[in-house]
Amino acid sequence: MPPAATPAFHPVLRMLHWSMAALIVSMLFIGVGMVSTAGPAYSWLLSLHRPLGVAILALALVRLPVRVWSSTPALPANLPRWQARAARGSHLLLYAGMIVMPLIGWAMVSAAGKPVKLAEGIVLPAIAPHDLTLYAMLREAHGILAYALFALILAHLAAALMHGLVRRDGVLRSMLTGNA
Repeated sequence: MPPAATPAFHPVLRMLHWSMAALIVSMLFIGVGMVSTAGPAYSWLLSLHRPLGVAILALALVRLPVRVWSSTPALPANLPRWQARAARGSHLLLYAGMIVMPLIGWAMVSAAGKPVKLAEGIVLPAIAPHDLTLYAMLREAHGILAYALFALILAHLAAALMHGLVRRDGVLRSMLTGNA
């Protein structure tokens, strides 16, 4: 049973939210840069992409239990039911994306037979067998899910701006400052 609603998000949740937002937006742009170049920038972008993906996965695995065990502000009582359901559903999809995307990326690199190198001397174990057919399927899934996650993030941002600039109902302020 989730804890009772509070006027604002827990400070740890706010810190994780904004840290992860910066990492995820950076990751999306790095990913776009990677697929749009075959030049020397590719290796550099890849060396950023992999450790950022692992960092996002680690933070998501910390964030999920914090989110479940901490109380959060209730949605405004006058929010239409479909919007409340959309908010809950989109948050579930965002959490799924923050966990599934890095795992698919890690499995994709494993299936390609390459190491997931985080830093000099730090290499993650393979989580999928070396299989080029599997690699191709995972690469396709990783790309499609990246676009889906980007669209979901844009919808999340639009909803936040709607709450902050149009409805002025304290939802955005509770995540920004901790004050409803």
